Amino acid sequence: MTPGPTSTRRSTGTAPTRLFLLDGFRLVHDGESAGVPRGLQRLIAVIGLHPGCSRSYLTGLLWPDIPEERALSRFRTGLWRLRKYPCRIMIADGDSVRLDPGIVVDVDDLVRVATDVRADGDLRLAFKVLTAGRDDLLPGWYDDWVLLDRERLRQLRLHALERIAHAHVRAGEFGEALQASIEALRTEPLRETPHRLLVQIHLAEGNTFEALQAFYSYRELMRRDLHLEPSTAMYDLVEPILKPLRDGGRSRRTVGTSTTVRSGSV
Repeated sequence: MTPGPTSTRRSTGTAPTRLFLLDGFRLVHDGESAGVPRGLQRLIAVIGLHPGCSRSYLTGLLWPDIPEERALSRFRTGLWRLRKYPCRIMIADGDSVRLDPGIVVDVDDLVRVATDVRADGDLRLAFKVLTAGRDDLLPGWYDDWVLLDRERLRQLRLHALERIAHAHVRAGEFGEALQASIEALRTEPLRETPHRLLVQIHLAEGNTFEALQAFYSYRELMRRDLHLEPSTAMYDLVEPILKPLRDGGRSRRTVGTSTTVRSGSV
């Protein structure tokens, strides 16, 4: 079974069990962190990130280098060990496995909010959740499936923040647009889109100096770290400001040269 987008789970009680995957693994039940061995953490995490997938698919992610029967045996053992925990963690439905619907997962909140942003939902609430979810997925884990999901969630968050910034610019809410752009920059300092947004916001506010400062800061960053220049789109943003400055400089040099020549000929 191929993986689909992370589903949204809802709590069925007043004190839900919570699974945190951003900024490290943590399973909280009745307000206390449950001690979960690393092997079972991997099992819980992969099922939480790929709900409803088949056992064969999940075992292929967890143990890609061992025979399928052996991997399935490990998987069954892991599920049996999880049944000993005080809270119900897994639900097996035939060949597929998913987390119990009562478990609230922080990744689900991030995915839900990013989806709401695309549907023009509450931007302020979305920004609050996206800011709280700025940490990477399971830092220090280097499984291939973790790396892929980490990048997927990072891109999802970046695009949501940029969409929020654009929406605030259109509404003339430049302070909120700046906050969303800066939050995107914290996530990926070398990404050009939020830098362009900063320049656009400063120009929309009439702050020419700050627009140029944002442009030059990004150009220096690109030259120093990547030995590249900003895109044509970035240069086009500041060209209306830079052209008069260049033309003025040429005019002053021309006047100075002409005066020197005339003085020398006298």
